Amino acid sequence: MSGITIGLAGFGFMLVLMALRVHIGIAMFTAGAAIYLVINHGNYNTLLFTLNDIAYARLSNYNLSVIPLCMLMGQFATHGGLSRSLFRAAGTLIGHWRGGLAMSSSLACIGFGAISGSSLATAATMGQVALPELLAKGYSGRLATGTLAASGTLGILVPPSVPLVVYAVLTQESIAKLFAAAVIPGIIALCGYLLVIRIIVARNPEAGPASVKASWRERIIAQFRVLPVAGLFLVIVVGIYGGWASPTEATSIGAAGTGLIGVLLGGLRFKQVLTSIYKTAIATAMIFLVLLGADLLNSALAISQMPVELSAWVKNSGMPPLLILFSVLGIYILLGCVMDSLAMLFLTIPIFYPMITGLDFWGMTMVDKSVWFGILVLMVVEIGLVHPPVGMNLYIINKLAKGVPMSETAWGVAPFLASDFARIILLVLFPAIPLWLVHLQHS
Repeated sequence: MSGITIGLAGFGFMLVLMALRVHIGIAMFTAGAAIYLVINHGNYNTLLFTLNDIAYARLSNYNLSVIPLCMLMGQFATHGGLSRSLFRAAGTLIGHWRGGLAMSSSLACIGFGAISGSSLATAATMGQVALPELLAKGYSGRLATGTLAASGTLGILVPPSVPLVVYAVLTQESIAKLFAAAVIPGIIALCGYLLVIRIIVARNPEAGPASVKASWRERIIAQFRVLPVAGLFLVIVVGIYGGWASPTEATSIGAAGTGLIGVLLGGLRFKQVLTSIYKTAIATAMIFLVLLGADLLNSALAISQMPVELSAWVKNSGMPPLLILFSVLGIYILLGCVMDSLAMLFLTIPIFYPMITGLDFWGMTMVDKSVWFGILVLMVVEIGLVHPPVGMNLYIINKLAKGVPMSETAWGVAPFLASDFARIILLVLFPAIPLWLVHLQHS
Protein backbone atom coordinates (compact mmCIF):
# COMPACT_ATOMS: atom_id res chain seq x y z
CA MET A 1 0.00 0.00 0.00
CA SER A 2 1.44 3.37 -1.03
CA GLY A 3 1.95 6.20 1.41
CA ILE A 4 -0.68 8.42 -0.20
CA THR A 5 -3.22 5.59 0.00
CA ILE A 6 -2.45 5.13 3.69
CA GLY A 7 -2.75 8.89 4.22
CA LEU A 8 -6.13 9.07 2.48
CA ALA A 9 -7.38 6.04 4.41
CA GLY A 10 -6.26 7.61 7.69
CA PHE A 11 -7.96 10.87 6.80
CA GLY A 12 -11.17 8.99 5.97
CA PHE A 13 -10.90 7.09 9.28
CA MET A 14 -10.72 10.42 11.11
CA LEU A 15 -13.86 11.68 9.33
CA VAL A 16 -15.70 8.50 10.36
CA LEU A 17 -14.69 9.06 13.99
CA MET A 18 -15.90 12.65 13.80
CA ALA A 19 -19.20 11.48 12.29
CA LEU A 20 -19.53 9.20 15.33
CA ARG A 21 -19.17 12.38 17.44
CA VAL A 22 -15.69 11.60 18.73
CA HIS A 23 -13.99 14.83 19.83
CA ILE A 24 -11.97 16.27 16.94
CA GLY A 25 -8.73 16.30 18.97
CA ILE A 26 -9.10 12.62 19.85
CA ALA A 27 -10.15 11.78 16.28
CA MET A 28 -7.06 13.44 14.77
CA PHE A 29 -4.82 11.89 17.42
CA THR A 30 -6.20 8.39 16.77
CA ALA A 31 -5.97 8.74 12.98
CA GLY A 32 -2.41 10.03 13.17
CA ALA A 33 -1.35 7.18 15.44
CA ALA A 34 -2.99 4.66 13.10
CA ILE A 35 -1.13 6.04 10.07
CA TYR A 36 2.19 5.85 11.93
CA LEU A 37 1.56 2.23 12.97
CA VAL A 38 0.55 1.13 9.48
CA ILE A 39 3.51 2.82 7.77
CA ASN A 40 5.93 1.34 10.33
CA HIS A 41 4.32 -2.12 10.20
CA GLY A 42 3.10 -2.02 13.78
CA ASN A 43 6.38 -0.77 15.28
CA TYR A 44 5.32 1.81 17.86
CA ASN A 45 8.78 3.17 18.76
CA THR A 46 8.67 5.84 16.05
CA LEU A 47 5.19 6.86 17.21
CA LEU A 48 6.35 7.22 20.84
CA PHE A 49 9.40 9.29 19.86
CA THR A 50 7.21 11.53 17.70
CA LEU A 51 4.70 12.02 20.52
CA ASN A 52 7.49 13.02 22.87
CA ASP A 53 8.90 15.53 20.39
CA ILE A 54 5.67 17.18 19.26
CA ALA A 55 4.29 17.52 22.79
CA TYR A 56 7.38 19.38 23.98
CA ALA A 57 7.74 21.43 20.79
CA ARG A 58 4.11 22.52 20.82
CA LEU A 59 3.52 23.20 24.50
CA SER A 60 6.83 25.02 24.97
CA ASN A 61 5.94 27.46 22.19
CA TYR A 62 5.87 30.95 23.72
CA ASN A 63 3.48 32.24 21.04
CA LEU A 64 0.75 29.88 22.25
CA SER A 65 0.40 31.92 25.45
CA VAL A 66 -1.59 34.38 23.32
CA ILE A 67 -4.50 31.92 23.24
CA PRO A 68 -5.29 31.73 27.00
CA LEU A 69 -4.70 35.47 27.32
CA CYS A 70 -7.21 36.18 24.52
CA MET A 71 -9.65 33.76 26.10
CA LEU A 72 -9.29 35.41 29.52
CA MET A 73 -9.72 38.86 28.01
CA GLY A 74 -12.93 37.66 26.33
CA GLN A 75 -14.28 36.17 29.55
CA PHE A 76 -13.57 39.38 31.48
CA ALA A 77 -15.28 41.40 28.74
CA THR A 78 -18.32 39.08 28.75
CA HIS A 79 -18.81 39.20 32.51
CA GLY A 80 -17.67 42.78 33.05
CA GLY A 81 -20.49 44.73 31.39
CA LEU A 82 -18.44 46.10 28.49
CA SER A 83 -21.02 45.03 25.91
CA ARG A 84 -23.75 47.23 27.35
CA SER A 85 -21.47 50.26 27.49
CA LEU A 86 -20.42 49.81 23.85
CA PHE A 87 -24.03 49.47 22.66
CA ARG A 88 -25.19 52.54 24.58
CA ALA A 89 -22.27 54.62 23.33
CA ALA A 90 -23.06 53.80 19.69
CA GLY A 91 -26.81 54.10 20.24
CA THR A 92 -26.65 57.63 21.63
CA LEU A 93 -24.77 58.77 18.52
CA ILE A 94 -26.79 57.20 15.69
CA GLY A 95 -29.83 55.59 17.33
CA HIS A 96 -32.08 58.39 16.04
CA TRP A 97 -31.40 57.38 12.42
CA ARG A 98 -33.58 54.88 10.63
CA GLY A 99 -31.87 51.57 11.34
CA GLY A 100 -29.55 53.42 13.72
CA LEU A 101 -29.90 50.95 16.59
CA ALA A 102 -29.12 48.06 14.24
CA MET A 103 -26.04 49.95 13.07
CA SER A 104 -25.16 50.56 16.72
CA SER A 105 -25.35 46.80 17.28
CA SER A 106 -22.86 46.19 14.48
CA LEU A 107 -20.49 48.85 15.86
CA ALA A 108 -20.76 47.41 19.35
CA CYS A 109 -20.18 43.88 18.02
CA ILE A 110 -16.94 44.79 16.27
CA GLY A 111 -15.76 46.61 19.39
CA PHE A 112 -16.69 43.79 21.76
CA GLY A 113 -15.46 41.10 19.37
CA ALA A 114 -12.07 42.79 19.17
CA ILE A 115 -11.79 42.35 22.93
CA SER A 116 -13.42 38.93 23.33
CA GLY A 117 -11.82 37.28 20.28
CA SER A 118 -14.82 34.95 19.87
CA SER A 119 -17.70 35.22 17.42
CA LEU A 120 -19.98 32.98 19.48
CA ALA A 121 -19.31 34.95 22.68
CA THR A 122 -19.93 38.21 20.83
CA ALA A 123 -23.23 37.01 19.38
CA ALA A 124 -24.43 35.61 22.72
CA THR A 125 -23.41 38.65 24.79
CA MET A 126 -24.54 41.35 22.38
CA GLY A 127 -27.74 39.42 21.70
CA GLN A 128 -28.67 39.64 25.37
CA VAL A 129 -27.88 43.35 25.45
CA ALA A 130 -29.12 44.66 22.11
CA LEU A 131 -31.91 42.29 21.04
CA PRO A 132 -34.48 43.31 23.69
CA GLU A 133 -33.79 46.98 22.91
CA LEU A 134 -34.19 46.49 19.14
CA LEU A 135 -37.45 44.58 19.46
CA ALA A 136 -38.80 47.03 22.03
CA LYS A 137 -38.14 49.94 19.64
CA GLY A 138 -40.22 48.29 16.91
CA TYR A 139 -37.47 46.74 14.79
CA SER A 140 -38.59 43.76 12.73
CA GLY A 141 -37.53 40.37 14.04
CA ARG A 142 -35.85 39.66 10.71
CA LEU A 143 -33.62 42.76 10.79
CA ALA A 144 -32.87 42.56 14.51
CA THR A 145 -31.86 38.90 14.61
CA GLY A 146 -30.15 38.97 11.20
CA THR A 147 -28.02 41.96 12.17
CA LEU A 148 -26.87 40.46 15.46
CA ALA A 149 -26.21 36.97 14.05
CA ALA A 150 -24.10 38.37 11.21
CA SER A 151 -22.39 41.12 13.21
CA GLY A 152 -21.19 38.59 15.77
CA THR A 153 -18.55 37.57 13.22
CA LEU A 154 -17.17 41.09 12.74
CA GLY A 155 -14.91 41.28 15.76
CA ILE A 156 -12.94 38.18 14.78
CA LEU A 157 -11.39 40.18 11.93
CA VAL A 158 -9.99 42.73 14.36
CA PRO A 159 -6.92 41.74 16.44
CA PRO A 160 -6.46 39.98 18.73
CA SER A 161 -8.11 37.02 17.01
CA VAL A 162 -7.81 33.44 18.27
CA PRO A 163 -8.40 31.81 14.83
CA LEU A 164 -5.64 33.97 13.35
CA VAL A 165 -3.29 32.89 16.14
CA VAL A 166 -4.15 29.25 15.43
CA TYR A 167 -3.54 29.78 11.70
CA ALA A 168 -0.19 31.42 12.49
CA VAL A 169 0.82 28.49 14.68
CA LEU A 170 -0.19 25.89 12.08
CA THR A 171 1.62 27.66 9.23
CA GLN A 172 4.57 29.16 11.16
CA GLU A 173 3.44 32.60 10.01
CA SER A 174 3.95 35.90 11.84
CA ILE A 175 1.06 36.72 14.19
CA ALA A 176 1.77 40.44 13.88
CA LYS A 177 1.57 40.30 10.07
CA LEU A 178 -1.74 38.45 10.17
CA PHE A 179 -3.16 40.92 12.69
CA ALA A 180 -2.10 43.82 10.46
CA ALA A 181 -3.59 42.19 7.35
CA ALA A 182 -6.97 41.70 9.08
CA VAL A 183 -7.57 45.36 9.94
CA ILE A 184 -8.68 46.72 6.55
CA PRO A 185 -10.88 43.66 5.74
CA GLY A 186 -12.50 44.17 9.15
CA ILE A 187 -13.28 47.81 8.34
CA ILE A 188 -14.64 46.81 4.91
CA ALA A 189 -16.82 44.17 6.56
CA LEU A 190 -18.27 46.71 9.01
CA CYS A 191 -18.95 49.25 6.24
CA GLY A 192 -20.61 46.53 4.15
CA TYR A 193 -22.93 45.58 7.01
CA LEU A 194 -23.84 49.20 7.71
CA LEU A 195 -24.64 49.64 4.02
CA VAL A 196 -26.84 46.53 4.09
CA ILE A 197 -28.81 47.91 7.06
CA ARG A 198 -29.18 51.27 5.31
CA ILE A 199 -30.52 49.62 2.15
CA ILE A 200 -32.98 47.47 4.13
CA VAL A 201 -34.49 50.41 6.03
CA ALA A 202 -34.57 52.53 2.87
CA ARG A 203 -36.72 49.89 1.18
CA ASN A 204 -38.79 49.17 4.29
CA PRO A 205 -38.71 52.05 6.82
CA GLU A 206 -40.90 50.13 9.27
CA ALA A 207 -38.21 47.46 9.66
CA GLY A 208 -35.93 49.88 11.53
CA PRO A 209 -37.75 52.94 12.89
CA ALA A 210 -35.80 55.89 14.24
CA SER A 211 -35.49 56.28 18.00
CA VAL A 212 -35.60 59.40 20.15
CA LYS A 213 -32.50 61.52 19.70
CA ALA A 214 -30.24 61.44 22.76
CA SER A 215 -29.27 64.68 24.45
CA TRP A 216 -25.70 65.90 24.30
CA ARG A 217 -25.32 65.13 28.00
CA GLU A 218 -26.37 61.51 27.45
CA ARG A 219 -23.99 61.23 24.52
CA ILE A 220 -21.03 62.59 26.47
CA ILE A 221 -21.68 60.31 29.45
CA ALA A 222 -22.05 57.25 27.18
CA GLN A 223 -18.82 58.02 25.31
CA PHE A 224 -16.98 58.67 28.54
CA ARG A 225 -17.88 55.17 29.79
CA VAL A 226 -16.24 53.52 26.78
CA LEU A 227 -13.07 55.62 26.81
CA PRO A 228 -11.21 52.97 28.86
CA VAL A 229 -12.24 50.29 26.33
CA ALA A 230 -11.09 52.45 23.40
CA GLY A 231 -7.85 53.24 25.22
CA LEU A 232 -7.24 49.56 25.90
CA PHE A 233 -7.78 48.68 22.25
CA LEU A 234 -5.37 51.42 21.17
CA VAL A 235 -2.74 50.16 23.60
CA ILE A 236 -3.00 46.65 22.14
CA VAL A 237 -2.95 47.77 18.51
CA VAL A 238 -0.26 50.44 18.89
CA GLY A 239 1.79 48.11 21.05
CA ILE A 240 1.79 45.35 18.42
CA TYR A 241 2.22 47.53 15.34
CA GLY A 242 4.52 50.04 17.01
CA GLY A 243 6.97 47.29 17.85
CA TRP A 244 7.21 47.93 21.59
CA ALA A 245 5.14 44.90 22.57
CA SER A 246 4.84 41.40 21.15
CA PRO A 247 1.34 39.98 20.58
CA THR A 248 1.73 38.00 23.80
CA GLU A 249 2.74 41.05 25.82
CA ALA A 250 -0.01 43.19 24.26
CA THR A 251 -2.72 40.62 25.00
CA SER A 252 -1.48 40.23 28.58
CA ILE A 253 -1.91 43.99 29.00
CA GLY A 254 -5.33 43.65 27.36
CA ALA A 255 -6.42 40.87 29.70
CA ALA A 256 -5.34 42.80 32.81
CA GLY A 257 -6.89 46.03 31.50
CA THR A 258 -10.17 44.35 30.58
CA GLY A 259 -10.38 42.83 34.04
CA LEU A 260 -9.74 46.21 35.67
CA ILE A 261 -12.35 47.94 33.48
CA GLY A 262 -14.86 45.19 34.32
CA VAL A 263 -14.27 45.77 38.04
CA LEU A 264 -14.65 49.54 37.67
CA LEU A 265 -17.87 49.17 35.67
CA GLY A 266 -19.25 47.01 38.45
CA GLY A 267 -19.94 43.87 36.45
CA LEU A 268 -16.86 41.88 37.47
CA ARG A 269 -16.82 40.59 41.02
CA PHE A 270 -14.86 37.80 42.70
CA LYS A 271 -17.33 35.13 41.57
CA GLN A 272 -17.20 36.34 37.96
CA VAL A 273 -13.38 36.40 38.06
CA LEU A 274 -13.28 32.77 39.18
CA THR A 275 -15.82 31.81 36.51
CA SER A 276 -13.76 33.60 33.87
CA ILE A 277 -10.57 31.80 34.88
CA TYR A 278 -12.36 28.44 34.98
CA LYS A 279 -13.91 28.85 31.52
CA THR A 280 -10.60 30.10 30.12
CA ALA A 281 -8.85 26.97 31.45
CA ILE A 282 -11.46 24.68 29.87
CA ALA A 283 -11.35 26.42 26.48
CA THR A 284 -7.54 26.57 26.45
CA ALA A 285 -7.22 22.87 27.36
CA MET A 286 -9.59 21.97 24.53
CA ILE A 287 -7.61 24.01 21.99
CA PHE A 288 -4.26 22.57 23.16
CA LEU A 289 -5.65 19.02 22.94
CA VAL A 290 -6.75 19.69 19.37
CA LEU A 291 -3.34 21.21 18.60
CA LEU A 292 -1.56 18.06 19.80
CA GLY A 293 -3.91 15.87 17.79
CA ALA A 294 -3.40 18.06 14.73
CA ASP A 295 0.39 17.94 15.13
CA LEU A 296 0.41 14.15 15.24
CA LEU A 297 -1.94 13.89 12.26
CA ASN A 298 0.06 16.45 10.27
CA SER A 299 3.30 14.61 11.03
CA ALA A 300 1.74 11.31 9.95
CA LEU A 301 0.33 12.81 6.74
CA ALA A 302 3.72 14.35 5.97
CA ILE A 303 5.35 10.91 6.23
CA SER A 304 2.65 9.46 3.98
CA GLN A 305 3.39 12.22 1.42
CA MET A 306 -0.34 12.81 0.92
CA PRO A 307 -0.25 16.67 1.14
CA VAL A 308 2.80 16.85 -1.16
CA GLU A 309 1.28 14.47 -3.71
CA LEU A 310 -2.05 16.25 -3.60
CA SER A 311 -0.40 19.64 -4.00
CA ALA A 312 1.66 18.39 -6.95
CA TRP A 313 -1.44 16.89 -8.57
CA VAL A 314 -3.35 20.16 -8.26
CA LYS A 315 -0.37 22.18 -9.53
CA ASN A 316 -0.01 19.92 -12.60
CA SER A 317 -3.73 19.62 -13.29
CA GLY A 318 -3.77 22.68 -15.53
CA MET A 319 -6.70 24.24 -13.67
CA PRO A 320 -6.52 28.04 -13.23
CA PRO A 321 -5.23 29.02 -9.76
CA LEU A 322 -8.29 31.20 -9.09
CA LEU A 323 -10.61 28.26 -9.83
CA ILE A 324 -8.68 26.13 -7.33
CA LEU A 325 -8.79 28.91 -4.74
CA PHE A 326 -12.53 29.46 -5.11
CA SER A 327 -13.07 25.69 -4.87
CA VAL A 328 -11.13 25.59 -1.60
CA LEU A 329 -13.09 28.54 -0.22
CA GLY A 330 -16.33 26.83 -1.26
CA ILE A 331 -15.29 23.70 0.65
CA TYR A 332 -14.77 25.84 3.76
CA ILE A 333 -18.27 27.28 3.43
CA LEU A 334 -19.74 23.78 3.15
CA LEU A 335 -17.69 22.53 6.12
CA GLY A 336 -19.00 25.47 8.12
CA CYS A 337 -22.40 23.81 8.08
CA VAL A 338 -21.12 20.89 10.17
CA MET A 339 -18.18 22.10 12.30
CA ASP A 340 -16.83 25.19 14.03
CA SER A 341 -14.10 27.50 12.75
CA LEU A 342 -11.21 26.15 14.84
CA ALA A 343 -12.03 22.57 13.88
CA MET A 344 -11.97 23.53 10.20
CA LEU A 345 -8.59 25.21 10.56
CA PHE A 346 -6.99 22.26 12.34
CA LEU A 347 -8.45 19.82 9.84
CA THR A 348 -7.79 21.56 6.53
CA ILE A 349 -4.83 23.92 6.77
CA PRO A 350 -2.20 21.12 6.58
CA ILE A 351 -3.79 20.01 3.29
CA PHE A 352 -4.90 23.26 1.64
CA TYR A 353 -2.04 25.52 2.74
CA PRO A 354 0.75 23.86 0.70
CA MET A 355 -1.67 23.52 -2.21
CA ILE A 356 -2.51 27.23 -2.37
CA THR A 357 0.95 28.59 -1.55
CA GLY A 358 2.39 26.38 -4.29
CA LEU A 359 0.33 28.18 -6.95
CA ASP A 360 1.09 31.48 -8.65
CA PHE A 361 -1.21 34.41 -7.88
CA TRP A 362 -0.12 37.61 -9.63
CA GLY A 363 3.54 36.90 -8.83
CA MET A 364 3.08 37.24 -5.05
CA THR A 365 5.82 36.10 -2.72
CA MET A 366 5.39 33.06 -0.49
CA VAL A 367 4.90 35.25 2.60
CA ASP A 368 2.28 37.43 0.90
CA LYS A 369 0.35 34.37 -0.29
CA SER A 370 0.48 32.89 3.21
CA VAL A 371 -0.90 36.03 4.88
CA TRP A 372 -3.48 36.67 2.13
CA PHE A 373 -4.77 33.09 2.26
CA GLY A 374 -5.03 33.30 6.05
CA ILE A 375 -7.32 36.32 5.84
CA LEU A 376 -9.50 34.66 3.18
CA VAL A 377 -9.77 31.49 5.26
CA LEU A 378 -10.67 33.49 8.36
CA MET A 379 -13.55 35.16 6.51
CA VAL A 380 -15.01 32.02 4.98
CA VAL A 381 -14.89 29.95 8.17
CA GLU A 382 -16.78 32.72 9.94
CA ILE A 383 -19.46 32.60 7.23
CA GLY A 384 -20.18 29.07 8.43
CA LEU A 385 -21.35 30.52 11.76
CA VAL A 386 -24.24 32.37 10.07
CA HIS A 387 -24.84 30.23 6.99
CA PRO A 388 -28.18 28.37 7.12
CA PRO A 389 -29.17 25.73 8.02
CA VAL A 390 -26.88 25.09 10.98
CA GLY A 391 -24.90 28.29 11.63
CA MET A 392 -24.25 28.48 15.37
CA ASN A 393 -24.84 32.23 15.55
CA LEU A 394 -28.30 31.72 14.03
CA TYR A 395 -29.29 29.37 16.82
CA ILE A 396 -27.81 31.53 19.57
CA ILE A 397 -29.62 34.68 18.45
CA ASN A 398 -32.87 32.92 17.55
CA LYS A 399 -32.98 31.26 20.97
CA LEU A 400 -32.70 34.69 22.60
CA ALA A 401 -35.40 36.16 20.31
CA LYS A 402 -38.45 34.38 21.64
CA GLY A 403 -41.31 34.61 19.17
CA VAL A 404 -39.11 35.15 16.08
CA PRO A 405 -39.24 32.09 13.78
CA MET A 406 -35.95 30.57 12.69
CA SER A 407 -36.96 31.17 9.07
CA GLU A 408 -37.06 34.93 9.77
CA THR A 409 -33.56 34.86 11.26
CA ALA A 410 -32.26 32.84 8.30
CA TRP A 411 -33.75 35.31 5.81
CA GLY A 412 -32.43 38.16 7.95
CA VAL A 413 -28.79 37.11 7.49
CA ALA A 414 -29.15 36.64 3.70
CA PRO A 415 -28.31 40.28 2.77
CA PHE A 416 -25.31 40.20 5.11
CA LEU A 417 -24.09 36.97 3.49
CA ALA A 418 -24.33 38.73 0.11
CA SER A 419 -22.06 41.44 1.55
CA ASP A 420 -19.66 38.76 2.79
CA PHE A 421 -19.42 37.09 -0.62
CA ALA A 422 -18.84 40.46 -2.34
CA ARG A 423 -16.04 41.21 0.15
CA ILE A 424 -14.39 37.83 -0.44
CA ILE A 425 -14.41 38.34 -4.20
CA LEU A 426 -12.94 41.83 -3.71
CA LEU A 427 -10.08 40.56 -1.55
CA VAL A 428 -9.40 37.61 -3.83
CA LEU A 429 -9.07 39.85 -6.88
CA PHE A 430 -7.22 42.63 -5.05
CA PRO A 431 -4.82 41.02 -2.53
CA ALA A 432 -3.07 44.39 -2.10
CA ILE A 433 -5.99 45.48 0.13
CA PRO A 434 -5.20 43.21 3.09
CA LEU A 435 -1.44 43.30 2.41
CA TRP A 436 -1.13 47.10 2.36
CA LEU A 437 -0.71 47.50 6.11
CA VAL A 438 1.66 44.53 6.25
CA HIS A 439 3.94 46.10 3.66
CA LEU A 440 3.63 49.52 5.29
CA GLN A 441 4.57 48.07 8.68
CA HIS A 442 7.66 46.32 7.32
CA SER A 443 8.77 48.94 4.80
